[in-house]
Amino acid sequence: MGLTDIFKKQKSQTSSRVIQSTRPISQPFSIIDSYSPSASVQLSLYKQLREAIPVIDAAIYKLIRLIGSFEIKCENKSAEKMINSFFKTMPVGGNSNGINSFISNYLESLLTYGTAVGEIIVSKGGFFHGLYNTNLSDVSFKRNKNGFSIDICDCTGTCVSNPQFVFMTSLNPEPGQICGTSILKGLPFVSSILLKIYNTIGVNWDRVGNVRFAVTYKPQNDVSDKSFARERAEQIAQEWSKMQNSSAIKDFIAVGDVDIKVIGADNQVLDSQVPVRQMLEQIVAKTGLPPFILGLTWSTTERMSSQQADILTSELEYYRGLLEPVLIKICNTYLKMNGMFCEAKIKWSDIMLQDLSEISEARLKNANALKIEQEIEKEELHE
Repeated sequence: MGLTDIFKKQKSQTSSRVIQSTRPISQPFSIIDSYSPSASVQLSLYKQLREAIPVIDAAIYKLIRLIGSFEIKCENKSAEKMINSFFKTMPVGGNSNGINSFISNYLESLLTYGTAVGEIIVSKGGFFHGLYNTNLSDVSFKRNKNGFSIDICDCTGTCVSNPQFVFMTSLNPEPGQICGTSILKGLPFVSSILLKIYNTIGVNWDRVGNVRFAVTYKPQNDVSDKSFARERAEQIAQEWSKMQNSSAIKDFIAVGDVDIKVIGADNQVLDSQVPVRQMLEQIVAKTGLPPFILGLTWSTTERMSSQQADILTSELEYYRGLLEPVLIKICNTYLKMNGMFCEAKIKWSDIMLQDLSEISEARLKNANALKIEQEIEKEELHE
């Protein structure tokens, strides 16, 4: 057997013609036989939190944007050029292109659910075709028999046939747990209070905008007035209804003791500014972002300080550290499939959080300090 036959045999063994981590077509009650620590109820909860609280949704997208871009570096420059060219246009999930699109969706799943799963799609010929962001509800996770490794399975509990092409990342997993922890953990209770306040505000404004009236007719001591009280009340109700349903402005005229009041006008509407801010502070604290980045101007001097920038930079670098092993695995797999056995490295762009004016001012101060130090050194040498 020649080297060509061995290479063809290896390609046929590693080829993956269909997506392994998608939901297979099976009998309708197959979920009974599945096992998944990341319950679908929890996934649905975090998804609804993002839909119900716009600040949460905006914070996750802001974190994704702040992660920044990256470049793939290799010692072999021809391999570096080839991999960067392919990864800019490669298909991702069948509806987008480029590795940046894959990483954005991967990080979104990681932040929202605490776990992210991706898959390398291999063509029928055994070549690197693209990437796929797996829906967590389509997969399950099991601890391997060795007690350490993790097996990625489909929703029926069957392990994928080519695990080398499927990978996962967990965010802050608890000891002994497989799946990670979402940054939204702890927010359902706070968010439920916030939604109650918002719902109450909507109900109150619905009542204020569509005013209800209480029309009270009080019969006098006259005998005829008391005997025809019911008929007069019905007549007043009919005339009042006609006046309310009329598009033109009309006056209401009644005979007798008729009292008209606005329902709820005497009640004071609760001030929601303080409790809403208290709930939003808890939510923003979980995201790690300064409030003004999310459009919350709680102070007239809202501005990112150097301390806030340092804290946020450390948060973003932590997320980069979680994504980098995934990127290196994807890049090295592509290089090996194309017969190149060099190692890939990821070079991230600088995180720019401060104002450009502050950066320029800091560079100017550093340059002046360096100049002064050099002048002092020259004077000391002359002495």
